[in-house]
Amino acid sequence: MHNPPLPLTRDLVLIGGGHTHALLLRKWGMNPLPGARVTVINPGPTAPYSGMLPGFVAGHYSRSDLDIDLVRLARFAGARVILGAVEGIDTDQHHVHVPGRPPVAFDVASVNVGITSDMPALPGFANHAVPAKPLGAFAARWTAYLDSTGPASVAVIGGGVAGVELAMAMAHALETKGRPARITLIENASALTATGPKAAATIRKAMAGLGIDVLEGVSIKEIAADHVALDDGRQIPAEFVTGAAGARPYSWIQHTGLDLQEGFIRVNGHLQSSDPVIFAAGDCAHLTENPRPKAGVYAVREAPVLFNNLRAALGAGIMQRYVPQKDYLKLISLGGKSALAERLGTSFSGALMWCWKDHIDQSFMNKFRDLPAMATPPLPRAHAAGMAETLGDKPMCGGCGAKLGRGALRGALAALPEPLRQDVTAMPGDDAALLTTGTARQVITTDHLRSVTDDPALMTRIAAVHALGDIWAMGAAPQAATATLILPRMSSDLQERTLSEIMQTASDVMRDAGAEIVGGHSSMGDEMTIGFTVTGLCAKDPITLAGGRPGDVLILTKPIGSGVLMAAEMAGRAEGATVAQAYEMMTQPQGAASRILAGAHAMTDVTGFGLAGHLNGLCEASDCGALLDLEAVPLMPGAIELSDAGIQSTLFADNRSIAPELPRDGKASLLFDPQTAGGLLAAVAPEIADKLLEDLRAAGYPAARIGHLTDTPGLNLQS
Repeated sequence: MHNPPLPLTRDLVLIGGGHTHALLLRKWGMNPLPGARVTVINPGPTAPYSGMLPGFVAGHYSRSDLDIDLVRLARFAGARVILGAVEGIDTDQHHVHVPGRPPVAFDVASVNVGITSDMPALPGFANHAVPAKPLGAFAARWTAYLDSTGPASVAVIGGGVAGVELAMAMAHALETKGRPARITLIENASALTATGPKAAATIRKAMAGLGIDVLEGVSIKEIAADHVALDDGRQIPAEFVTGAAGARPYSWIQHTGLDLQEGFIRVNGHLQSSDPVIFAAGDCAHLTENPRPKAGVYAVREAPVLFNNLRAALGAGIMQRYVPQKDYLKLISLGGKSALAERLGTSFSGALMWCWKDHIDQSFMNKFRDLPAMATPPLPRAHAAGMAETLGDKPMCGGCGAKLGRGALRGALAALPEPLRQDVTAMPGDDAALLTTGTARQVITTDHLRSVTDDPALMTRIAAVHALGDIWAMGAAPQAATATLILPRMSSDLQERTLSEIMQTASDVMRDAGAEIVGGHSSMGDEMTIGFTVTGLCAKDPITLAGGRPGDVLILTKPIGSGVLMAAEMAGRAEGATVAQAYEMMTQPQGAASRILAGAHAMTDVTGFGLAGHLNGLCEASDCGALLDLEAVPLMPGAIELSDAGIQSTLFADNRSIAPELPRDGKASLLFDPQTAGGLLAAVAPEIADKLLEDLRAAGYPAARIGHLTDTPGLNLQS
């Protein structure tokens, strides 16, 4: 008897990917709570570890060393990821609002978004400076400045520990580059007030040794392109200006209706806010029972208590109290591979302290780099022959990687009779049929996808763009659509929430394409599957696979590689940033591309059979061959590296058999990679190819000329 997965009954939403939530997700992966659906919302696919920022600036670490990969971490934890910046919480409806998508409902929520900076409010800062957070923009600007030549001038605003560490790191990096530099630290009060006198004296000596000018008790009038103007009339030379002061809570928090302390969320000993189902941790929270300064060590120590209390709020266990330590070990980088350690007024400094700091930082990051491997359940001792071979050595892919192989489909469909109705034309090789009613020409197609992401809204967008692909490939205008949904087993409340996210997103995508959602069908099963049946109207005869001519130029409107990227993501081996880029490309509609390519001789969308399979189908229908320029075929970032590492979609072997004459190594292997919501592949007259490419690129498509049709059957690569 089949034992379905346990139903989902409660929604836990984690707002922000801060240190507390990152540690919580790791613990959740090793000890999940059955019935709880976990969602993490973060502006980007990674969360930087601020403790290693000075080391990156100084050149001791690479940019990637600082990042906690939230996409990989969420996959490990069985959580869905929503990439977007939260803009509000509706505490009445228990909704989280993220731009560009339906509200995310919760039963229990936790906020761990850190703090931001009010530096941009300084006159001229927004135009001529960059805050140290968020890290992405700062890292890019600093790397570019460091790699330039000539004398350097840098100003760091803020004389706290963070500003001091940045100034010393920049001085060390510029000295290592051999660039003469003037570094100025600017503080409107007194610097280093959070450290003891002995530690402060050691740090000031280190700054003096690095040639850093420290200005205290001064106010900034404005920031210009090449200097910082002070209120006393002085101008401090500075081509690169950054700020590590003016920490403040995110402005959206003040509109939540929660009790706040100077804009920070007030929490009790259980880390609960004034709304008992909303928790907060890290720098965005104010500990009402034991107030403490903003420091990462408290966020880290809060993680096990928050993990326990969120489970209790979801119905499992009892609350624990968080009692913060009175003091903590401060480890402060001194520019080079030297650091200062201070606690309870006692401090030590030198290379050994840097090694200690590095060990602590790397040990923390290794928790997320080396996630525990979850064991695969063994096969039953007694099982039918062929089970191990059919299962393979990796989980079944989602998206078009889960579709049936071309051989099985052709074999099953070959026995179907030709249509008897005169108003139905089934075009060989195409995924859509032509229906005629009087003079009206209508095309109809259907597609559904096993989910590649647990985010219903994102998966709906991907599935809708994928289903519309057949309509666009035939040069038709989308008209109407019905949805076919299978949801995992869940409570009625979660059914309504999930269905609302799906249908609102589906309506948005279809309406943007010119179609309307007119109904559908839904049921529950083991996992989420989303599909659409779509109709379209043709103003002229539809574009088919059969119109290609020798000499036609082949144009591809999207890069390939989604199959290998989604397979790697499922296995926890893809970088979150490349997965996010793949999602962005998969959700790019092809309506404008279809209109630009309306004069194509033949066209198809590149989906489950891969570029080689779909090009082969076009060639067979057009009685042509094709010569591919492999170097010109665009790839999604990260695809070739993952393919070379041996990662393949479950459909790869079937697709490989479509064109056995092509090589299967290196970049050529990606010709057989099944695509989900892939681009259009068009055969166009050579005299208009350049203009079409120009128009496609102007419309935002990374289109490429990838070869041409020939009069020699088969697929070949250009030498």
